[in-house]
Amino acid sequence: MSGKALANKSKLPTSLHGRSSPARAQRVDLSLSVQYAAQGDAVPARHQFRKWVKAALEQDAQITLRIVDAEEGQRLNREYRRKDYATNVLTFAYGQASPGMPLLGDIVLCAPVVAMEAREQGRQLLDHYAHLTVHGVLHMQGHGHDTDREAEEMESREAGILASLGYANPYEPTLEG
Repeated sequence: MSGKALANKSKLPTSLHGRSSPARAQRVDLSLSVQYAAQGDAVPARHQFRKWVKAALEQDAQITLRIVDAEEGQRLNREYRRKDYATNVLTFAYGQASPGMPLLGDIVLCAPVVAMEAREQGRQLLDHYAHLTVHGVLHMQGHGHDTDREAEEMESREAGILASLGYANPYEPTLEG
């Protein structure tokens, strides 16, 4: 995670609780750093994260994506959201992109929480990582789900992006769920 994430407390992250053009996603400039601070079951490779981030991007960006353990996930959630538990994804956006300047931000994925949720929801682990990565990138760009209307729009956007990548809609029940 960049030093800005831990130093900048003025921007609180969002957590998990649509519509990007795949053609547009290919034209954005992305600088992506992936940090593996924790290993989990089948944690995706950097190229997979890059593919998912790029598919959800609507503008140029510099992003640090960090995979953490439960301890770090809980500490960050407590420090920035005042919630004392590890959550699946935290997004830290540092202002709006301005002309000639990319969007800056960090996304934190908590490997044990992602794995637990995938098992509980009867989803493939890679699919859940793809979903949460797309979700975090959309939050970084200002999309939210505070109202029912926003949630419907964001879920539709996520489902569309994931479908363009060959993944099932994460908001539809699985055969096991």
